[in-house]
Amino acid sequence: MRVLMVSPHPVYSPRGTPISVFNRCQALCALGHEVDLVTYPVGEDLPVEGLRYLRASLPGVHKVAVGPSFAKFFLNGATTVRAFRQAVRGRYDVVHTHEEAGLFGPALARLCRAPHVYDMGNDWADVLRNYGVSRRNPLTVMAAALENAVIRHSDAVIAHFPLIADRVVQGASTPVETVFNISLEADPDPALASYIRTSWAADGSRIILYSGTLEPYQGVHLLLKSMVALRHTPAVLVIAGGRPEQVDELQKRAAELGVADTVRLLGTIPSTLIPAYLMAADVLVSPRERGRNTPLKVFSYLRSGRPIVATDIASHTQVLDEHSCVLVRPTAAGLAAGIQMLLDDGPVRSRAVEGARVLQAEFGIERYVRGVARAYEFVGGDAMDEAAVTEAADRIRAGGNEVVPLASLDPLGATA
Repeated sequence: MRVLMVSPHPVYSPRGTPISVFNRCQALCALGHEVDLVTYPVGEDLPVEGLRYLRASLPGVHKVAVGPSFAKFFLNGATTVRAFRQAVRGRYDVVHTHEEAGLFGPALARLCRAPHVYDMGNDWADVLRNYGVSRRNPLTVMAAALENAVIRHSDAVIAHFPLIADRVVQGASTPVETVFNISLEADPDPALASYIRTSWAADGSRIILYSGTLEPYQGVHLLLKSMVALRHTPAVLVIAGGRPEQVDELQKRAAELGVADTVRLLGTIPSTLIPAYLMAADVLVSPRERGRNTPLKVFSYLRSGRPIVATDIASHTQVLDEHSCVLVRPTAAGLAAGIQMLLDDGPVRSRAVEGARVLQAEFGIERYVRGVARAYEFVGGDAMDEAAVTEAADRIRAGGNEVVPLASLDPLGATA
């Protein structure tokens, strides 16, 4: 099938939704579909056989911040124009939109005379609440109403986690398939992980790592405060991700707290290094304070084989439980206590490692591909047997094994 996909995001860039969109393209192309992806004029054209990038035009735009912004109003407008121009020019079997592109997805599908698949990675009202907009704010109410209309006028919905799927089922008769936004990264390279570990903690200190964006709802400020309670523990905190101005702000905060000597702030890192970064750590932390969407990092963490500390909120507990990680209150004290449990070699750490290993086996690439294939059956796609699913999963694995030579790394693990 020929798919016109629209994503109002900087695809590809190493952060949540753009990774999710790229993963969806990988799965569809591995299943034999052809995807034309209309996306922002920002991002990297990672090669995938069967995928074509069609970028909107907006001169002067070179980067896009995470979350709502004034610039995105113009970027979304340019992306919308590019999508309709492409719909007029090409012949497509499916229109597939991500997040706010769903607003015009049904109209685009009518123009193409094709079914519409809505890829629902977040609840729009939840996103606004994560950025401090109240539940009763007119913007929040309007966002919920608009998304309900998109769901009702779609032919299928791909929900990224169960709470979203429940909302779809309760509010409309649109068929929905839950496809967790798992990690499709290559397996980590042990030699690379060892090299990175030494650069972070040559004295043998234990390594605590957070990987992801630095938006306020991620709770990274709580993680930084937790290091005050751990200041006498031979451990360093590595934070991978964030824009330069966010990294600078965290550096100042670490100095104010008196923990700057035990914190390493790396900024955004190449996606090819993420598996090795995670493998280099002793403890992985997801300190998110609020939200319902399961972050992509959870699945990357599970694949790493390292024990996890996560806050006890819906974002995490849709996947994780007390057997697969240490769940803690979303406070600095809670995080410090959980981290200390896993820094100590003992039954808690052993249980968390084994529980994560068992859970990870449930979220393999085959499950992801199978879910995408089932979602496309709602819009005329062929039913895929297990042999076809396995073959598609193998194609994805084969395309993700890029080797990063040690000579290309600087002491903090960023490419030179």
